Amino acid sequence: MDRRGMIGQRLITGLPGYEITDEFRQLVKEYKVGNVILFARNIQNPKQLKELCNQLQELIVAQTGLPPFIAIDQEGGNLARLHEPATVLPGAMGLGATADPACAERAGYITGKELLACGVNMNLAPVMDVNNNPDNPVIGARSFSSDPDHAATMGCAWASGLRRAGMVDCAKHFPGHGDTQVDSHLALPVIDKDLETLRSCELIPFAKAINEGIQAVMTAHILFPELESEAVPATMSRSVLQGILRGELGFDGLIISDCMMMEAISGNYGTVDGTVAAAKAGVDLMLICHSNPLTAKACIALDQALSNEEAEQSFRRIEKVKKKLKPNLYSLECVGCSQHLEEAERLAQQSLTFVGGPGEQLPSLGDNPLFVGCEPYRSTQAADPSSCDGNLPFTLQAHFGGRALEISPDPDEETIIRVLAHAREHTSLVMSTFNGRQLPNQRKLIESVKSLEIPVILIAMRDPFDLAGMTEKCWCIAAYDYTKLSVRTIVKALDGQIVLKGRLPVKL
Repeated sequence: MDRRGMIGQRLITGLPGYEITDEFRQLVKEYKVGNVILFARNIQNPKQLKELCNQLQELIVAQTGLPPFIAIDQEGGNLARLHEPATVLPGAMGLGATADPACAERAGYITGKELLACGVNMNLAPVMDVNNNPDNPVIGARSFSSDPDHAATMGCAWASGLRRAGMVDCAKHFPGHGDTQVDSHLALPVIDKDLETLRSCELIPFAKAINEGIQAVMTAHILFPELESEAVPATMSRSVLQGILRGELGFDGLIISDCMMMEAISGNYGTVDGTVAAAKAGVDLMLICHSNPLTAKACIALDQALSNEEAEQSFRRIEKVKKKLKPNLYSLECVGCSQHLEEAERLAQQSLTFVGGPGEQLPSLGDNPLFVGCEPYRSTQAADPSSCDGNLPFTLQAHFGGRALEISPDPDEETIIRVLAHAREHTSLVMSTFNGRQLPNQRKLIESVKSLEIPVILIAMRDPFDLAGMTEKCWCIAAYDYTKLSVRTIVKALDGQIVLKGRLPVKL
């Protein structure tokens, strides 16, 4: 392959809609860009996705001679690009709550099987970050646990299921995004930890994943001043990537950047310059997710900046993995099939967790319960707008009677007073939280229900950290995801049809 072709293999870019555009087609023809990432904006249904992937394969093979990586972020739960009628499984923390690696392995296998049936061959998952900071705005329930050993065990089991299905898997975000209070989509986080501290926590899941055969590792756009003397994030650091990832941990697979258009990179270094710096630091595949023109500029800049040896080393790693890709393993009939849907229900029931309360059993709702919660919303930049669905308050009202109130994610003082007043007129209150720890007024509402004399059940629909300090006065349940699947599971739990078996995988 010529130099332009080798450089084009190192970029992954996106499409604006459901079809290949002329701009994307020209990008592949002129710059030999060999890979694509898909989002919810590209997916109508499994059949359309399969047709799109077939067209991408045909175009890119014809222009480059190699099949493309067709990548996606299908973590499960509230971060899933492929939705119903496909099977949406519990996310990482929900699976962590099952405390059973076999559950995680099975979820990874079903995910990989359905993605491959649709033509997708690379999943940018699992998240191997240890979510050891309750105020983390972007990882949270995307992590399997706040305990590094449990995160390692469950994450590696999920990845092994993905590989067993035939997918390329990817552990992220190296060397760890769990202990930040800043979302790298919006700004540049800093973690002031030395290598020894990271070895005792953040690096444990990555080390285990590498030992078990993970095929790719995604970098974090985070400054680690104790690891890198230059003011560059891990994505652009030879010390982190060559010294620790390749050197100390012995990783010889693909290194993939997080998106180079995220504010942590674009706002501080520039997407194109950052891409060149990442390549020179040892990143094999750079993501430029949302701009074909920027991808073209990056190709030109890489051609000017990289030596032939730098270009060829990464190309050989990419070529090695691409020659093992397994297309057309599964029929579309498996996508959202009854067996997969039944297994998703079982996994969700095993994950739902009773965190604690004034008694060991959930209280009776009485004949006039009140159900309160905010509408699902895009809680992080990593999620698609459509990543949360279901409507818990009104679903519960339809099943149990009483009254439902839907409020904003961060309610004003008047709304808080109104909720408390309504609650005093009912026999019980069931209130769902959604990233309440991150929103001061939602947190205030959560705290205020302690004053009520009626039974109160709090259900954390995402991060269970919302429930910290609440179990003395309220019965608390961790659901981990706000999806139709989790809503159905909660209804069954409150109706006494299932026993809450999950074990909280984080410390509150």
